[in-house]
Amino acid sequence: MPALATPSIPADLDAIVQRIHEKMANYERYNFSADHNDFLKAFFDLSQEYDQMEDFYRICVAVPLTVAAIPCDLYLCRKPDGVLELVCSCDCGLLPRPEPAAWPVYLSEISYIDSGHFVAPIFSHHSASQGGLIQGGVAGRQQEGRDLRLLGMFVVRCNDRLNENDRFFLGKYVNRIAYNLDNRLLAQQNADRLTFINTLVADIEHNVIVPNMYFRHLFGQLKKRIAALQLMREQLEELAARDGQDALCSHHAAQLLDIEGSLKNDYQEIVKHHAHMALFIESLFRREHFEQGRLVLRPRRCFIEKSIIIPQLEHYATRLKAAHISVDRPMNMDQEEVPIMVDIGLLAQVYANLFSNAAKYTREIVDHRGQCRKAMAYGRERVENFPKAGQYGIKFNVFTTGPTLDEEEGNRLFLEGARGEGDGPLPGSGHGLSFIRHVVEMHGGKVGYEATAEGNNFYFILPLPCSQKKNGHCPDRCC
Repeated sequence: MPALATPSIPADLDAIVQRIHEKMANYERYNFSADHNDFLKAFFDLSQEYDQMEDFYRICVAVPLTVAAIPCDLYLCRKPDGVLELVCSCDCGLLPRPEPAAWPVYLSEISYIDSGHFVAPIFSHHSASQGGLIQGGVAGRQQEGRDLRLLGMFVVRCNDRLNENDRFFLGKYVNRIAYNLDNRLLAQQNADRLTFINTLVADIEHNVIVPNMYFRHLFGQLKKRIAALQLMREQLEELAARDGQDALCSHHAAQLLDIEGSLKNDYQEIVKHHAHMALFIESLFRREHFEQGRLVLRPRRCFIEKSIIIPQLEHYATRLKAAHISVDRPMNMDQEEVPIMVDIGLLAQVYANLFSNAAKYTREIVDHRGQCRKAMAYGRERVENFPKAGQYGIKFNVFTTGPTLDEEEGNRLFLEGARGEGDGPLPGSGHGLSFIRHVVEMHGGKVGYEATAEGNNFYFILPLPCSQKKNGHCPDRCC
């Protein structure tokens, strides 16, 4: 290529450019011959041309044999115990069934020469902490602080024909084999995982979601038995009244009333808990999530307080009460609320996370009136110019009393894995608020944190449906 004036390099490319210069210096130092360069070009081109792993094994031994008349064999660690096996040979190609290695081939972290064979190790360049990319890969040497695992050995049979330059080149060739093999094994592992996930989704649908619906039948049966118990108690009361308020009948009637009341309470709690869990199971284990590799919305028109907030508040009422947290509810939210399109199941989990955090982190304060207060409040307000100028959004707030956070720290908590500096031993994974951010952003909204005079406000804003419709259709397609 003709020499050109060196262009200015963006700062974003500095690290890559530095590596390019290092590579160019290495190539100059290696001083590979034209035959060696053709050797590598054939390997790289064919590696891109063939997708199947078995074809890649064939390429590894076919290129040296064809280009340089060098007979080679490929050995890999294929079993959980790390036994080295012959996978592909220049004599017969891909073996129908791998064969255990025989002397002079054995696992070694360094290249060696034995019985006229030059044998080089094939190292994985993915750290062992990333999980096994191939069954049976054994621990090897360290490089730049990473544990490199042995994937196998590459054998060149004609060492007597090789000089030092040839062996150096073949060592570099084996490194290229290792990188390609590593990436292919990783891709194969990911494909296997996706297959497993899709199978798991079918299992979840068949073995969890469908059987979960059977609870509705059981609830119906339980409700019938409660009604029968109620009828029996009423009949017993009538009998006691006819017999002149017989003491034994009255006593049994009172006992039946207590049993009936406790059964009703248990029934209502079970129904609410089942509805709560069924909603979360349905929204998290949808087939579309796994097929597309991301959360997929199923938006429905709903009133946020009625359909989402109040059911979640009832679910967390016991925890909030046990923590001595009072709940301040807005007076006008229900009357002024407008229906919007949201994924009810996912947005319910947004409020579940906010209320769960409130139960853990709300603290008592002395308010502006000089009174002790430990409270959570929720509400909403309309905001202008969201998501863009001339449009409106709805800001949903969940406020809790307690020491305030730095606003930068508060907003940082929406990042995956982030936790507050003062959380200490409180249980938590740092995932809840990042889940909230993900779900809200999928709805076209945004999340945020505000410090207030008496506590902390975590909020999210959703676009307000367009009210200017023509012929029943929204021109902006926002609702």
